[in-house]
Amino acid sequence: MMIQIYNSQTTKKIWKYLFVAAVLLMWWPAQGQVTLDSCRHWAKENYPAIEQYELLRQSAEYSVSNAARSWIPRVTLSGAVSYQSDAANMGEMWEAMGLDAMLAAMGREMPDMYMRKLQGKVQVDVQQTLWDGGHSAAERELALATQREEEAQTDVDFYQFDNRVMQLYFGILLLDEQGRQLASTDSVLRSNLERVRTMLANEAALQSDVDAVEVEILTLGQKRAQLASSRTAYRRMLSLMVGRNIADEAFVIPDGNGVTLEIDANTAAIDRPELRLIEARSSHIDAQRTMLRTATMPQFSAFAQGWYGYPTLNMFEAMQSGRWGLSGIVGIRMQWNIGAFYTQKNRLAQLDVAGRRTDLQREVFLYNRRLQQSQNEAEVTRLSEVLRSDNRIVQLRGSVRQAAENKYEAGTITTAELLKAIADENTALSSATLHRIELIQAQYELNKL
Repeated sequence: MMIQIYNSQTTKKIWKYLFVAAVLLMWWPAQGQVTLDSCRHWAKENYPAIEQYELLRQSAEYSVSNAARSWIPRVTLSGAVSYQSDAANMGEMWEAMGLDAMLAAMGREMPDMYMRKLQGKVQVDVQQTLWDGGHSAAERELALATQREEEAQTDVDFYQFDNRVMQLYFGILLLDEQGRQLASTDSVLRSNLERVRTMLANEAALQSDVDAVEVEILTLGQKRAQLASSRTAYRRMLSLMVGRNIADEAFVIPDGNGVTLEIDANTAAIDRPELRLIEARSSHIDAQRTMLRTATMPQFSAFAQGWYGYPTLNMFEAMQSGRWGLSGIVGIRMQWNIGAFYTQKNRLAQLDVAGRRTDLQREVFLYNRRLQQSQNEAEVTRLSEVLRSDNRIVQLRGSVRQAAENKYEAGTITTAELLKAIADENTALSSATLHRIELIQAQYELNKL
């Protein structure tokens, strides 16, 4: 019984270790590898303008909030104190008119009524908008349209940035593949160098033959050094764009299987940031047009004024008592800026011109896109056809090079002919590599249209 328990526990541990080992084996090859999708994702996270989306959103929220607050009652508190050099005196006026004598004949006294020279008040004004002619709603839509246009412009900038990331990535792939090809050719040349040296020792070759092969090796070394320098520069630039060090990482060649090459000709189905920017500009012009029309609409508001001071609204009582008191006024006010009509026609005409320019920009964009699409489709077709024959050419060039090596050992061809066969094979391999990467890049570029 104890043995069975022990065996069961041991079996569980073995399976556990096997599972962990399998996971590590699956995970280990992925270490140090970089894909095109990961580079584009990192570049988006590292792109400085990405923070602008949040700033644009906050700015639009503040503008919309300000537009909504135009319906909040506006309260103004004011105060003033003044001293006049002279003021109205009813007693003097009545005396000049002889009214005091008339009142005296009637047995009545003239009341002492005069305005004090020292005056002042503390006032509160309250105004509530009743109808603003649609101004606040138009202001809100204008703020949102401005936000959408600026966000669309940021999308266009990042789209171009993303294209540069893709171009750098495929450039690095091409340099890496060319480097591997040159290394393979270097290995072939060195193998033939040993063969020629052996033949020289057996007096079946000349020293000039050895020198010719060594020259080719040195020339190839210079090309490899130049290629390594370009590779370092490309990787350093891409590292800066993605925000991490990928100078020594292995770049994975995309297979292109996830690329959709069927481009919808329907304009409504095109999802390009440039087109979204044009649409956002058109919406912004419409919002400006609505805002301009509301400027010529009358506005109605209710108001109330209350103050404590001297004189009060009852002027005669104030002249008699000389005391400070409370006063108030309520009412409805209409404001109509007639001057807005003077320039409205010209401003609407300017917006119409801007709208036509936007329509023209849309047509130009769609026209250029159709041209680019046609060119890219032709390029994909051409590279696909070329790539079909590349593999066969590489195979044949390899056979010719091997045959040339055998013929050289047999003494039926010269060293120059052997080196030409090696160079032809290297050219075929380089062309196949170039066409393969160019085809995948053309497919991705066509898919982004």
